[in-house]
Amino acid sequence: MSCPPVISLTDCADPNAVARQSARIAALFGATPSLLPLAGPDPEGAAALTLLDLLRSTGLTGGPTHPTVVLVNIAPRDGHWPNGAPFCWFRHGEHLVVSTLNPRVLAPLAAYLGLEEVQVTDVREVLEAAAAQWARLGPAEVEEIARTQFRSLWYAPLLARWLVDGRPVPAQPHAVQAPEPAEVRVAVVDNFGNCKLDRPAAALPGADGADGPGGADALPVRSRRDGRSVLVRRYDRLPDVPYGEPGITVGSSGIGFAELVVRGGSASALFGLREGDPVFRLTS
Repeated sequence: MSCPPVISLTDCADPNAVARQSARIAALFGATPSLLPLAGPDPEGAAALTLLDLLRSTGLTGGPTHPTVVLVNIAPRDGHWPNGAPFCWFRHGEHLVVSTLNPRVLAPLAAYLGLEEVQVTDVREVLEAAAAQWARLGPAEVEEIARTQFRSLWYAPLLARWLVDGRPVPAQPHAVQAPEPAEVRVAVVDNFGNCKLDRPAAALPGADGADGPGGADALPVRSRRDGRSVLVRRYDRLPDVPYGEPGITVGSSGIGFAELVVRGGSASALFGLREGDPVFRLTS
């Protein structure tokens, strides 16, 4: 059976971790993966937008596509799980996604791609089923993988490989929610300093023609440099923004997600913004 290419998003981003994960995925799938370390100040927000963009990029092809495997290892920062959040999986068309059960990462897929549920796995249950039915794993190996804290290395790639092979992996369905946070935040800062926001431009205040907080054509952007709010005008596209000035445009990410830009400059540098920073509130 041919193996699909693997793309991995992970917050285990030091060189040692990246090297080990790349080697293990390559050994299991027969090719070196595309591994994206998410080591910024808000890996959850960056992963949420990146995963949405990654799955959307498989469309608009005008024809058939090849299946891919996406691994996502971004544990929730809530301390709720004793040994990390469980791993779940779902399919988007013919593409397989194996991810930590992270509500914030999965929420945009529910809101914009129609994802309704994921299949949640228990590490030990899956390993014991595999050892009994198809994998050459002894009790000591099952115990070692089940107890490790580095499950994105030892467990997630195995889970993906077994799902690709059509193995009967035990799992339980779990509904995915799509909450609407009150604050619009920076999800990703690109290499130009453009701040990709986590909401569609059409969902921002005033987008329906009614006046927003700064009037019909402007929104107050909070600067981290001095705490002031700066009115920034809306524009349809980056080329419409006057050179050297800031603007809020319809960016290239998500489903028409908004982007805070400075044409010919860096919005991140101008406003002192980083990934995860709130830009403005949608509700009072």
